[in-house]
Amino acid sequence: MRLAEEAPALSGESPARRTSLRRYLLMGILLPVLGLVGINSVSHYREALEAANTAYDRTLLASAKTISEQLDVKSEDDGVRLIARVPYAALEAFEADNQSRMYYKVSTPGGVMVSGYEDLPEWQGKVPLHTPYAALVDFYDDQYRGEPVRVAALLQPVASIGGQGIALIQVAETLELRETLARQLLVNTLWRQGLLVLVIAFVVVMVVQRATLPVRTLSDHLSQRPENDLTPIDSESAPRELWPLINATNQVMARLAHLLEHQRRFVRDTSHQLRTPLAVLKVQVQSALRGDQPPEVALNEIEHTVDRATRMANQMLALAKVEQLREQAQASATSLNAAVREVALDVAPLIAEKGIDFDIDTEPTWVRAHEWMLSELTRNLLHNAVKHTPRGGRLSVKVHVDASSQGLLRVSNDGPAISDSQRERLFQPFAAMGGQMGAGLGLAICRSIVDALDGRIDVRNRAAQADDPGGVDVLVWLPLRG
Repeated sequence: MRLAEEAPALSGESPARRTSLRRYLLMGILLPVLGLVGINSVSHYREALEAANTAYDRTLLASAKTISEQLDVKSEDDGVRLIARVPYAALEAFEADNQSRMYYKVSTPGGVMVSGYEDLPEWQGKVPLHTPYAALVDFYDDQYRGEPVRVAALLQPVASIGGQGIALIQVAETLELRETLARQLLVNTLWRQGLLVLVIAFVVVMVVQRATLPVRTLSDHLSQRPENDLTPIDSESAPRELWPLINATNQVMARLAHLLEHQRRFVRDTSHQLRTPLAVLKVQVQSALRGDQPPEVALNEIEHTVDRATRMANQMLALAKVEQLREQAQASATSLNAAVREVALDVAPLIAEKGIDFDIDTEPTWVRAHEWMLSELTRNLLHNAVKHTPRGGRLSVKVHVDASSQGLLRVSNDGPAISDSQRERLFQPFAAMGGQMGAGLGLAICRSIVDALDGRIDVRNRAAQADDPGGVDVLVWLPLRG
């Protein structure tokens, strides 16, 4: 009971784990696109932020140069002294929308305070050797009054009538405006890239939906078919990529149709052919019970009927086994000459009973076949040949490789020639030739085996010659191994 309860759960889990072709295509297309869009967004944001920093750094440099224009040098007894007349209003023009604040400091390179915010941190860096600006300026990030600031340090020569000197001008700006601009750049970048991803996703979904439409159509077509409809699928309207699948499906359905037809034919023939010997056997048993014939005669007739029914059943089972082996994997190499000699040894008592002059000539011949098929093929050919060979006649078997590089099995006997009307029904099931007693399945079995092995079988009349009274030759060509 526990196993029965767990079985539906297991069967219900397997479909969820199956890979969807549509999901596979969507993930395979969208994931790389999302990765590229993300990398492009980060790169674009950094480039835009760098451009914004460059623009605002130019504003800091302009502020520092404005301050440098307000500097003067005064000569004193102990040297020269820098004088700065910088009103804070001079920096208001560089403050944008009151979102950021600016601070400045003017001092000597030695650290002597001249003007501005004395607590502004001193410059500890050095002027870069290569700068895009026509000035001795260094830009760096720092902290002032607990806030991050961007600072421009300008070394500016100052000369006047009173002397000359060098001033260090530091202009610092808080980062509110830069951060606002950075966020705006990021938002603009993200929504544009997001819109691009949505467009790509929509296009991918539509393309995948359209691309998988033939698959869904084919699935609906197959699901709506009747149970016994195994006709080939039309591939003309299908995309080229589905042709291998459709062709393989058609091949499978063709094999299934062949198997079903063989099964129906087997059941029909079995029910029809076994009905007659069983009816005859019942009549014979009833006649024996009534005492219409002596017991020995009645038992002989019953034995004859049972033997015929047994042979027919065995032959019909052989036909079914041929179809079973046809669907199995490719057979390995088998020695045709060994199989023929083994069967000939089994049939030797029948040959000796009719006093037939038997001759066998074989050479090593390896063909692609199941050993049972070769034995059954040879047994039916020899039984058929012994049955049609007159008492005291001649029967020969030869196995060799012919000029077309195929294995050739030739069975020759002195039996009567085959007429044109008989040739038309020669390989049909239940068509006994020449009024002989039998089920008429021997050559039909041979034909099925040869077809299953991709070979060829032919029956020819042999003309009479000086040392040959004529007869019938049965030739079987089979592909060699490899």
